[in-house]
Amino acid sequence: MSMWAWRCHDPRGIADLQWEEVDLPEPAAGQVRVKVRAASVNFPDLLVIEGKYQFKPTPPFVPGAELAGQVDAVGDGVTAFVPGQRVLSVGVTGAFATHACVAATKLVPAPPEMPFEEAAAFLMTYGTSHHALVDRAQLRRGETLVVLGAAGGVGSAAVQIGKAMGARVIAAVSSEEKASLCRRLGAEGIINYGTDDLREAIKALTDGRGPDVIYDPVGGTLAEPAFRSIAWRGRYLVVGFAQGGIPSLALNLPLLKGASIVGVFWGDYVRREPGAFELALAELARWYRAGVVRPAIDRVLPMTELKDALERVASRRALGKVVLVNPDGG
Repeated sequence: MSMWAWRCHDPRGIADLQWEEVDLPEPAAGQVRVKVRAASVNFPDLLVIEGKYQFKPTPPFVPGAELAGQVDAVGDGVTAFVPGQRVLSVGVTGAFATHACVAATKLVPAPPEMPFEEAAAFLMTYGTSHHALVDRAQLRRGETLVVLGAAGGVGSAAVQIGKAMGARVIAAVSSEEKASLCRRLGAEGIINYGTDDLREAIKALTDGRGPDVIYDPVGGTLAEPAFRSIAWRGRYLVVGFAQGGIPSLALNLPLLKGASIVGVFWGDYVRREPGAFELALAELARWYRAGVVRPAIDRVLPMTELKDALERVASRRALGKVVLVNPDGG
């Protein structure tokens, strides 16, 4: 039997990817073979196929970190999952295919009421933003939260989670189209840093006090003006560097504000603190059932259109998550 997969033979970028027919693998001991119904595109996927991610898989490999699907077969020793069961998974590779063999320890049962398209767009972005805001920042009701890159995958999740926690959320975006999305998600304040001075806009929307928490998945040139705007005892969340540049901040800045620079590494948090992750996932599932959080889907494309999906994310045109689907999971 065979399956189809996008394979990267030389990690130099999107152009190297090839849609290929390969043998259908049997799950090894401790693994589950998943029939992929949907997979979402995340910014780290671009880094992996460019050879710039901290983990560098051996070519040829199948990229794609996040999927939703149904259990197709189980390997020896797997008792927690059965064929036909709906599951979610986040790893580093393997999702952009019709089937994927995944370690059972990296699978999570999917809420039965969650469509596959939303399930594939849920775990990484909402898990990251929950870890950032609840655990690392300890955001409190009534505080002010500024979310940079607020129309992207993790950014849109942070806007919704901030609202669920009772914060006043200010969404910072690069276009009016993205601003419209954030208004629909419930942001109380909007900054368009494509046209506005970021620091002055933050000052105006916080009456000069500054935000208690800044959520930054963008980095680059936005980091310093944002951090200079932070409130006394503020917490600056370092989530990622979608703009490309890794910023440097003078250490007198956190000293003068009594502020904290807080790193957010969700993948290692899941590995090191599985019990805390399970509790976070349970809270996110409750919020989803209550309609408090819901993935913002930019568009749903066939799995065969991965290159277009990656280009959309790379150019930062996506409003929320781009999701790829297989017809009946392939």
